[in-house]
Amino acid sequence: MSASEPSEPPESVPARSDAGPAPIRILLADDHALVRRGVRLILDHEPDLQVVAEAGDGAEAVEEVRRQEIDLAVLDIAMPRLTGLQATRELLAIRPGLRVLMLTMHDNEQYLFQALKAGACGYVLKSVADRDLITACRAAMRDEPFLYPGAVSALIRHYLDRARQGEDDQLLTPREEEVLKLVAEGHSSKSIADMLFISLKTVHRHRANLLHKLGLHDRLALTRYAIRAGIVEP
Repeated sequence: MSASEPSEPPESVPARSDAGPAPIRILLADDHALVRRGVRLILDHEPDLQVVAEAGDGAEAVEEVRRQEIDLAVLDIAMPRLTGLQATRELLAIRPGLRVLMLTMHDNEQYLFQALKAGACGYVLKSVADRDLITACRAAMRDEPFLYPGAVSALIRHYLDRARQGEDDQLLTPREEEVLKLVAEGHSSKSIADMLFISLKTVHRHRANLLHKLGLHDRLALTRYAIRAGIVEP
């Protein structure tokens, strides 16, 4: 070959036209590092799924979604600072097109109902994550709901029970849930007022509304409810 002849490109450079679709970008949030590591191994093993961010609590999850492009958030329910339920509402307010899956150890109807109300599109049990999580992620990106076996029966049973009793579905407002979380964590009304930048009178009103809506009578009962609903950890 003469010096004037162009050299051929190296064979090791791949053609860009052969590149497949970009993988689904996943945020994984759980306050246990070992759990995150195990779940990440499951997800990253699939060519169409990629964990691009991790968070140790709900507030960190919100910051990650503000900071970078995320397609799917996989959240534990019971986490410090912001629970998975609270984080879900904030995440969907920031990025309405985001999909959210709840990943929990609790086969608990109350957790399931709260997750769906918050806007999650799926609910996966950690005990069978190796079986269900991949399917749930792909279903979420197709805008299809995913519920663990038995969840549909739980939803139907819950609806029929409430219909028979003539009960209205009493939803807590985001602010009421914030107050409930802080009450259950042992904060005084004065401390809650300072943390949320509201008046002491407003805190008292929220506490009264919580007791009325939930049919409870004291702080201990509120704490027990918050644990059952996944708002605080036991």
